[in-house]
Amino acid sequence: MCNLYSVQTSANEIARHFGVTVPVAADVPAETIRGSAGLVVREARGRRILQSLSWGFPRQTREMRERDEPPTRVNLTADLTNPMWSDLVRDPRYRCLIPATRFGEPDGPKGKMTRTWYRVADEPLFAWAGFARNTQAFGPVFSGMTTNSNDAVAPLNPRMPVLLRPNDYERWLHGTVQDVIAFQFREMSADRLAIDRTDKLWRGGAVRVAEPALL
Repeated sequence: MCNLYSVQTSANEIARHFGVTVPVAADVPAETIRGSAGLVVREARGRRILQSLSWGFPRQTREMRERDEPPTRVNLTADLTNPMWSDLVRDPRYRCLIPATRFGEPDGPKGKMTRTWYRVADEPLFAWAGFARNTQAFGPVFSGMTTNSNDAVAPLNPRMPVLLRPNDYERWLHGTVQDVIAFQFREMSADRLAIDRTDKLWRGGAVRVAEPALL
């Protein structure tokens, strides 16, 4: 599952690219993993703002509550009909753009997996379609929507991020639920992705506890 992405640029460049009008005072994490901080672009009162939120919505089943277990995190949105997401996808207030320059996948045999990065060849900075809201358990959080992988990503993962072009941003932030569904099922050509293989160990994509990967 896509539990690692990176932003290799400045907050000012992110603000320029996404049309952020609120003054920017944010650190840009070099890498974001589930549960750590990441930047998102949202709209509030007609203006785009850049915020730092934690990656992953809280999930706590009835059985977990009965056992007095704390919520786990779900950082990927797959099934839009799931009750966890169905109300969110209808309301544009909860949509966000996740700035990224690349996303990572584990590659190789178990125990020796290395990081393979994917980036959009003709867009050094791109957006991952996401959802964001304030939660009681974790405060402000976000999640990235996924889709079926194209031929470039499928050998490593059956799911990949829903990547948006700049001319998609407005429609994603303000469109209908039908627009959201259309984005999830729109296939990105494998030719648009560049692949950078490394010898850096994956280490689980820094997923440090056993948690549900996506819903």
